Amino acid sequence: MQLAWKVEAGSNVKLRDYDPDYVDEHSDPALARAELEQLGKELGELQELLAAAHHHSLLVVLQGMDTSGKADTIHQVLSRVNPQGCEVRSFKVPTSRELDHDFLWRVHRVTPGRGVIGIFNRSHYEDVLVVRVHNLVPQEAWSRRYAAINDFERLLAQNDMIILKLYLHMSYEEQEKRLLAQQKNQADAWKVTTADWAERKYWDDYLQAYEEALSRCSTDEAPWYIVPANQRWYRNLLVARTLVSTLRPYKDEWEAQLVERGERELLLLAQLGHLEQSGNRKNKSSK
Repeated sequence: MQLAWKVEAGSNVKLRDYDPDYVDEHSDPALARAELEQLGKELGELQELLAAAHHHSLLVVLQGMDTSGKADTIHQVLSRVNPQGCEVRSFKVPTSRELDHDFLWRVHRVTPGRGVIGIFNRSHYEDVLVVRVHNLVPQEAWSRRYAAINDFERLLAQNDMIILKLYLHMSYEEQEKRLLAQQKNQADAWKVTTADWAERKYWDDYLQAYEEALSRCSTDEAPWYIVPANQRWYRNLLVARTLVSTLRPYKDEWEAQLVERGERELLLLAQLGHLEQSGNRKNKSSK
């Protein structure tokens, strides 16, 4: 089964080596929709176990160029997840309060707690992407952030957070098609801004920034995956497959924890019942 392309730790990523139009020969849109439905059900079951076991949390980081489909991926892939156990966070331009702290402060305070799925639509990686491309801080400052990010994610993983980072890989030509299509569609025209077009002139700079982030910040505990995103249906399928395959190995552990917890509760109930019966006998004998 084809998954998103995993970036092995220590890799030197060149995005030109990854085809954003890639579709494996065994997939087509109709089969993908059916499989996505089944994966959605399994993801919902895995989320229920994650929440009930209350030992791990899951953080899903979504990054990609404008119109690569971050919000749509969340909608399409996670539609069967219980919203009570899922938090979606977006990171815009930092507020003055956020700028008064280190760059990870605003991110750390909204990471998911145990039993919860957290989804970041953009993330702390903006501080080595847009900040770098637009020279918002000196190179000396943003270049130190890769190590800080790795330390931060290691800390999260050491505290039982499962981390999955997905880069939605779209071509320059496909982005133009999507922007033009949005402009022509009155229902979607509100999504387009002048900034979307202005940012396109920095495309190569963003690719270079992404390549360094993917290369330097894909670790065993917090790997990056590259998702071919030109074909929306295939993007959704690979994201769902990668999510489910990441969580499946924990299923037996979570079920075992729940069985153990159930046995403890049954023992306590049995002891409580014994005490109640003893109390009833004493009351009867005193009469």
